[in-house]
Amino acid sequence: MNINSQHHLSTIILAGGKSTRMGRDKALIPIQCVPMLQLICNIAEACTDKVYIVTPWPERYQELLIPKSEFIREVPLPGETGNESRTHGPLVGFMQGLAVVETNWVLLLACDLPNLRLEILQKWISKLDIIPENTLAALVQDNQIWQPLCGFYRSRCLPELNQYIKAGGRSFQQWLKAYTIEVLPLEYPEMLFNFNSPDKQ
Repeated sequence: MNINSQHHLSTIILAGGKSTRMGRDKALIPIQCVPMLQLICNIAEACTDKVYIVTPWPERYQELLIPKSEFIREVPLPGETGNESRTHGPLVGFMQGLAVVETNWVLLLACDLPNLRLEILQKWISKLDIIPENTLAALVQDNQIWQPLCGFYRSRCLPELNQYIKAGGRSFQQWLKAYTIEVLPLEYPEMLFNFNSPDKQ
């Protein structure tokens, strides 16, 4: 049995940020001559069976699509305008992606992780089957703060996540406080570096 079928795992990549501080689309910044979103997709495809890219602009990234990937168009929530949907944050994008996931576990990734390492993800994946059933997610924790955009979630969390968002919640940190989370070890902290401004390249 291969690792993908054993762990029932797919990936959601969030590519909905406005990149305001960066001044240009972070997903298209080249890393080793490859657009960063495509780099993240390639790594995700190497360790999961299906990759979903959640973005308001699938047309912008159409040429980056790889065989096991598909787009999910991020849309405004009921009562939102198009402009508001650009600022409702990653938790809503995750919810909209999670609605189509059919696997037990989902790997959630931001599109701006240039130091993402396949071997670390594979090591984490190999431990998913020993995580207790009452544990909602497996994430890295840094100074008591969860790192929610590079980690694993059980797809069954969708109903509770829907309720939290309908009540106005938008914070990963606040949402996660209500659940049991497995702490992932990270011997290479640079892996979670993300681009936020041009001086961090």
